[in-house]
Amino acid sequence: MKRKRFTEEQIIAVLREHEAGAKTGDLARKHGVSEATLYNWKSKYGGMDVSDAKRLKALEEENTKLKKLLAEQMLDAAALRELLSKKW
Repeated sequence: MKRKRFTEEQIIAVLREHEAGAKTGDLARKHGVSEATLYNWKSKYGGMDVSDAKRLKALEEENTKLKKLLAEQMLDAAALRELLSKKW
């Protein structure tokens, strides 16, 4: 799994600098990221507080777990249907 270099708190701090009037190119150089990364962060975290970002992360993790559980249940159900459809 890819390790992130920046936490949500750091990303939001960078976006606050941008909202305060810093230029995108200057911020990108200062923090060692591309301008495209800043725009991606802005689309994902724009207008959020740190607590909102943490809640978003928790919800995404919960969603991932639920999707895995659903996939396992669907596999079990498909296996049972196939087993029951055979003639003995």
